[in-house]
Amino acid sequence: MLTRLVAATAAVLLLHSTVVVPAAAHGADPLVIGHRGAAGYRPEHTAASYELAARMGADYVEPDLVSTKDGVLVARHENEIGGSTDVASHPEFASRLTTKNVDGWDMTGWFTEDFTLAELKTLRARESQPSLRPANTAWDGKYQIMTFQEVIDLSRRLSRQLGREIGLYPETKHSAYFAALGLPLEPALVRTLNVNGLNHRRAKVFVQSFESDNLRALNRQLRVPLIQLVWEPAQVTPARLREIASYADAVGPHMTMVISWNSDGSLGAPTTLVRDAHRAGLAVHAYTFAADDLPTGQTFTSLLKAYYRQGIDGAFADHPDVAVAARRR
Repeated sequence: MLTRLVAATAAVLLLHSTVVVPAAAHGADPLVIGHRGAAGYRPEHTAASYELAARMGADYVEPDLVSTKDGVLVARHENEIGGSTDVASHPEFASRLTTKNVDGWDMTGWFTEDFTLAELKTLRARESQPSLRPANTAWDGKYQIMTFQEVIDLSRRLSRQLGREIGLYPETKHSAYFAALGLPLEPALVRTLNVNGLNHRRAKVFVQSFESDNLRALNRQLRVPLIQLVWEPAQVTPARLREIASYADAVGPHMTMVISWNSDGSLGAPTTLVRDAHRAGLAVHAYTFAADDLPTGQTFTSLLKAYYRQGIDGAFADHPDVAVAARRR
């Protein structure tokens, strides 16, 4: 069997039916993954957001990947970009406003697959949740949409400057949707990793998806760890976790699947997910920790420490500095 070693942890991640030894089992610190960069402080998926996450101590930065009309992977949380860019203020693109059904949801706006990369580069990023994070709007209009290659280049520059390797944690968004359009994400992802020398067992790269068919296919093409994202308890039964372990190396659950939240908003009881996942040979990287989304009676630090004590192997954090500090304590 091929072995996948993740340089930032003491974890040994083994392919297919062999056992993955989670980082926590070796006493290694859980990973801090800068969610969309440092989305709590800068507009998501911008160079400023990724750089700040790295400088705050994040082990990895997370670019969500969608496709342009000409098949280039770009970093956006969704292919609909009306809320995260200034496209609505560009009269030359007014006619591209449309409604589409994306993975069962009707969405109205502007979509990356209707723009070439050159056209997208004329736009500027903006804070996607201005009512929640008004301070982030100070950076509206300052940054372009980044390609996946540009994120890789930035991570390498920051690695040299900071004297430690900044990892990459890309997510393929709406994989089946893009494949149906004739713009599959995975070939471009594999090609980009290969060209950059990042498709090997020591590369500091994770690849994640909420879909499973694409991960099963990538399991035959990539030598980096694969992460099955999940959003409901039915997806993490012991039997399902064993199935996931046949093609992936870790599971990425919503945080409430690790420790439940009570109906009154307070923090509830731990579930058996971490134990069950580790028994199946899967690491656990939970999402998404944010200072503006806390249970009643918890500080951001106390919440993170509670999850760390449960043995999670990684945390997606909008505020990576707090996640790093809580881990250190």
